[in-house]
Amino acid sequence: MNWGALDWGILGPALVAGLLVLATHVPLGTQVLDRGIVFIDLAIAQIAGLGVIAADALGMPEGGVAVQVAAVTAALLGALLLTWTERRAPRQQEALIGVMFILAACAGILMLAGNPHGGEHLKDLLVGQILWVGTTQLLWLAGVSALLVAAMALGWVRRLGRFGFYAAFALAVTASVQLVGVYLVFSSLIIPALGTRAHHGPRRYVVAYVLGAVGYALGLALSALLDLPSGAVIVWTLAACSLAGALAARPAGMAFEAR
Repeated sequence: MNWGALDWGILGPALVAGLLVLATHVPLGTQVLDRGIVFIDLAIAQIAGLGVIAADALGMPEGGVAVQVAAVTAALLGALLLTWTERRAPRQQEALIGVMFILAACAGILMLAGNPHGGEHLKDLLVGQILWVGTTQLLWLAGVSALLVAAMALGWVRRLGRFGFYAAFALAVTASVQLVGVYLVFSSLIIPALGTRAHHGPRRYVVAYVLGAVGYALGLALSALLDLPSGAVIVWTLAACSLAGALAARPAGMAFEAR
């Protein structure tokens, strides 16, 4: 192990990015599980990524305001479409979400087909570049996260009904997917929420935040020590921490019966 790789100058901003992602993804993830539309995050993340790819194809500066506008616009259009499909075909909503994900993914591949760096762009979209997050990106993510957390806490999102949920989801995912990638967006939403299903109310959110924070911190440390891709390692540590949390929360009688 390379203990010298534990550089706070690199790992610190990455951990802050992870904690900011969890700030919005934990409450949204519990709602996703309750609604039974688990793959919505993958679809919205892919649609937001498609907006980034489209902006890049049009020659817009990488990471600029125009790219962010393109990503947010694409995600909100996806949110509008999902609002409409949920109203018109609620029983098929999960299947339609899956179709949207596939269409957006394939559209991105087609847009990158003539780009010599297309494979690299696609990899960045999926696994992210959390170790190379900059101050500007953190400030952007912090601003969006604070706005969304306030909107959810004050009930603004709930008052807007279906579209409020999908719009909040679109903004949260757009802000995070360019930093941590599609895989970590999905993991941050679903894995802590799954690991805390035995809890209820505010306690569930607190436990989910703790599990997620430990998962990110442990994953970043292990990826640095073992020189492995950070995103992939964090996904596994999130899963391990959430599994441990779920097992610890099981009633003693159930644990005994399981033996």
